[in-house]
Amino acid sequence: MGHTGLVMRSGVRPSPLFLAIVGVTIAGALLTLIEQQIAVTTGIVLLVIGGWAVSLCLHEFGHAAVALKGGDHSVRAKGYLTLDPRRYTDPVLSLLLPMLLLLAGGIPLPGGAVWINRHALRSKGIESAVSLAGPLTNLVLGALLVMSVSLFQPPLGLAIGLSYLAYVQIIAFVLNILPVPGLDGYGALEPYLPYQARRYGQIARPWAPLVLFALLLGLPELGITILSDTLFGLTGSIFDVIGGDPLLAQLGQLEFRFWN
Repeated sequence: MGHTGLVMRSGVRPSPLFLAIVGVTIAGALLTLIEQQIAVTTGIVLLVIGGWAVSLCLHEFGHAAVALKGGDHSVRAKGYLTLDPRRYTDPVLSLLLPMLLLLAGGIPLPGGAVWINRHALRSKGIESAVSLAGPLTNLVLGALLVMSVSLFQPPLGLAIGLSYLAYVQIIAFVLNILPVPGLDGYGALEPYLPYQARRYGQIARPWAPLVLFALLLGLPELGITILSDTLFGLTGSIFDVIGGDPLLAQLGQLEFRFWN
């Protein structure tokens, strides 16, 4: 009774859909243990797609949980604490599009968004913390995945799948902390910006991230490779610092994008 009451008060109730996604991720991990190439490749694809979907939910949950602590109790009624991807704006933009871009270009587009009542938050510092909670969740997930490979030394198929999933988390962290309107890095700075800058940021918010990803994915001939090289260089440096194995991550990417 006490545990049930605590869950009801906090609003933290993992949804059946979230648990199903976790189940797909685990099934993918188990498939990588079968000594058959098709099974290993299929397992890695399911592990990375499922794991990425799980991390999208946890990313948004991180925003909501910090907002709740900071004074915005509306996140409970909105269902943001249920880890249900359908609660995080539009399911296509929040879940399907990020996964398609990951498959197509290896770039983890940030998913949906939780709508925070920033007027209810107690300070500008809390507003920044709410924005940073999402990308920091990705960073922690990446570190935990790297640690699981290092400590448990799983079979090769599972090791490369987990390593690539960890690398994806680090890319997501790096991209999300960029000071671009619509991304969390800008959200952390926004409370401290002058009114006019915030106004322009609101105008740019819907399309600025899409422009950034279009530049990263499709316009190298315009010299945007400098931006891409910088971002992936920073990602690689962080991945090395937390103990990731670049070779395992690269093998995981090759298996994940097996059609290339």
